[in-house]
Amino acid sequence: MLVKVYGSAVQGVDAITITIEVDTPGGMPPNVIVGLPDSAVKESLERITSAIKNSGFERPRMRMVVNMAPADIRKAGAAYDLPIAIGMLAASEQLPHEDLSKFVIMGELSLDGSLQPIKGALPIAIQARAEHFEGLILPRQNAREAAMVNNLRVYGVTHIREVIAFFEGRQDLEPLNVNTREEFFQSQYDFEFDFSDVKGQENVKRALEIAAAGGHNAILIGPPGAGKTMLAKRIPTILPPLSLHEALETTKIHSVAGKLGTNTSLISKRPFRSPHHTISDVALVGGGGIPQPGEISLAHNGVLFLDELPEFKRTVLEVMRQPMEERRVSISRAKVTIDFPASFMLIASMNPCPCGYFNHPEKECSCSPVMVQRYLNKISGPLLDRIDLHVEVTPVAFSELSSQRLSEGSHEIRDRVIKARERQVARFGESSGIYANAQMSSKMLKEICQISAVGQNLLKAAMDRLNLSARAYDRILKVSRTIADLSDSEDIRPEHLAEAIQYRSLDREGWGG
Repeated sequence: MLVKVYGSAVQGVDAITITIEVDTPGGMPPNVIVGLPDSAVKESLERITSAIKNSGFERPRMRMVVNMAPADIRKAGAAYDLPIAIGMLAASEQLPHEDLSKFVIMGELSLDGSLQPIKGALPIAIQARAEHFEGLILPRQNAREAAMVNNLRVYGVTHIREVIAFFEGRQDLEPLNVNTREEFFQSQYDFEFDFSDVKGQENVKRALEIAAAGGHNAILIGPPGAGKTMLAKRIPTILPPLSLHEALETTKIHSVAGKLGTNTSLISKRPFRSPHHTISDVALVGGGGIPQPGEISLAHNGVLFLDELPEFKRTVLEVMRQPMEERRVSISRAKVTIDFPASFMLIASMNPCPCGYFNHPEKECSCSPVMVQRYLNKISGPLLDRIDLHVEVTPVAFSELSSQRLSEGSHEIRDRVIKARERQVARFGESSGIYANAQMSSKMLKEICQISAVGQNLLKAAMDRLNLSARAYDRILKVSRTIADLSDSEDIRPEHLAEAIQYRSLDREGWGG
């Protein structure tokens, strides 16, 4: 008897429906699985037969052939256990098969028949709705994630017996309903950190406000203990809240990577990823035999924080250059090319020298000028090209640390950032994929960032006197446009340019000595 069951395969951040055909051609076992399965899928036969037996059903004794179509797509992981098991029970006439075509079924089986969570439940649910399936049956741990998709019945189950009883008509399964919008908007501003906790550092807070307002990449340079990491962790609290579309994009990536917690629904806050400096290039940008998203994709629509930037391997930093420019990363393999989105804000931190105390107001630096320059040169020019703001962080004085005066909170800064972003959205409304000043091309700069003769003279004098490199020119214009937006100004005034110029510390020749 030939039976068809439907599952799903995740490729990149999207899913493809898989038809699982189970036939009984006659003869005695062994059973076989064809259709480009990986080792985990081939091993599923042992798990399935034990799960069926331990659930009180008869193990099929005739030979079975399982075909997973389309055959040119690799099937990976243990999430096909449940649909294959249901197909085998239906093919051996232990289960009615009339309603199987209405559902997508996914789940990993334990030997006792209980179900383990799977990866990629959200894109699977989206594809199931797109192909007009009536419902999706999957492990209960993934049900809330999948239930974010409207117009699709999502059934969360804990054991294969529940699925069998459902198709036999002996048990009704209740579809899970989640009020996605209500949950999403309720938790958008629930942050652990706040800028009101930060004492002093007003110049750094101002620089980070500019970075958030224009989507600019930034690097914080200062001695150990100056507060670089503390400040970076608070950046998501001043970014504009995620839209529903951005939240869905972000959640899909985390779902595919298996980074969503149990019973988690939509991600409501911008992600903050902080990988250790020992990370490999594949872990950072994504890849592997079965391509998976890396840290830059997990930071999509959020912040990627690289602490102690010069300690990262040079090859790791260099592979980020193209994704930073294109805001996506392409992973190419012999048979497939997969694109992962990677539109993130890069925030990096570093010490000014190997000992960390160059330019420190109190402690003496033990590094020679050559050592300082060699340390700074670990960051390549092309990568530095893509960082708009260089911010010097100095230690906080005791008088500021002990002050009882309340600092400005994140919500006040965020309000100004949102207003500046609204100006940019209106400005770039006709430009596809551009929503912030940091994304402007050179052609757009000439049209949008017009400056007066006084501003031109100021910029020329700054580049000459401060020995700024030529690459700083475009960055200064972009940052000054953001400063003007924060000031609610249509024009870029000389004072906006002057403030932008001070954020190019690493472009100064001889900065290290």
